[in-house]
Amino acid sequence: MIHHLPLEVRTVHGYFSRELRPVLTVRPGDTVHFQSLNSDWRWDPTEELFERDKRVHDGHALNGPIEVRGALPGQTLVVRIDDVQPRDWGVTFGNGTAFGWSIRDGEALDERGKRVALAPFLGVIGMPPPERGIHSTIPPRRWGGNIDCKDLVAGTTLYLPVPVEGALLSVGDGHAAQGHGEVSGTAIESPLEHGQVTIDVRDDLELRSPIARTADAWLAFGFNSDLDLAAEQATEAMLDLMERELGVDRAHALALSSVVVDLHVTQLVNRAKGVHAVLRDRAIR
Repeated sequence: MIHHLPLEVRTVHGYFSRELRPVLTVRPGDTVHFQSLNSDWRWDPTEELFERDKRVHDGHALNGPIEVRGALPGQTLVVRIDDVQPRDWGVTFGNGTAFGWSIRDGEALDERGKRVALAPFLGVIGMPPPERGIHSTIPPRRWGGNIDCKDLVAGTTLYLPVPVEGALLSVGDGHAAQGHGEVSGTAIESPLEHGQVTIDVRDDLELRSPIARTADAWLAFGFNSDLDLAAEQATEAMLDLMERELGVDRAHALALSSVVVDLHVTQLVNRAKGVHAVLRDRAIR
């Protein structure tokens, strides 16, 4: 079933909390279509679309929460990213200076004449921590959130440990393009004309942190304020994946990973730094 989540003040929020009431309930296997503001709550470049209490809603403009019927802690939420289409504009900041972009025909042109290819994705896909209260949208967590991985484009599937009953999934933070690291703190921050995800639940997959499946690789994520510890977490999650997918023991997985797995810095700017381990399909034959 396809659901259309309207872009309204009641469907947009700027924090994570298990106490937020869901604005949509879906069944496993359902698809959700939505539009999304950029991270600064803008649909058009000149003003924020909705009034809000910025003391509470001080993070990214997120769509949701979406309740997934029957989802329980300990299960895995499966989010297939079907489509991400930015609007015709975006903005990136460098040392406090805003650089505007016009977007069309698969590329972005900045106001000083530089062009880059588009690779749009959702910066935030995640669920609230299990603890009560209000939680920032800025750091990524075990349950997803502000992962900011440029590889999570349309056609990718993200797997997240479920922290709370009903999952309470939120999505948003459209990026038209971004480099690994996101070194200025911003990508091409763009509202989304069209976003679509398909949501499912698995109870046969235990994860220590998120993993993802792209067209030609497996990814495993780690998050920590210490980059070394984020890399360690990503590596351990990848070793779990290799044991499961390749049918090898831990020692063999570690040896193979040292030969064929690449570690990439996902981002350095979201309080909890991100590292993702990449295992290409053709790396092991």
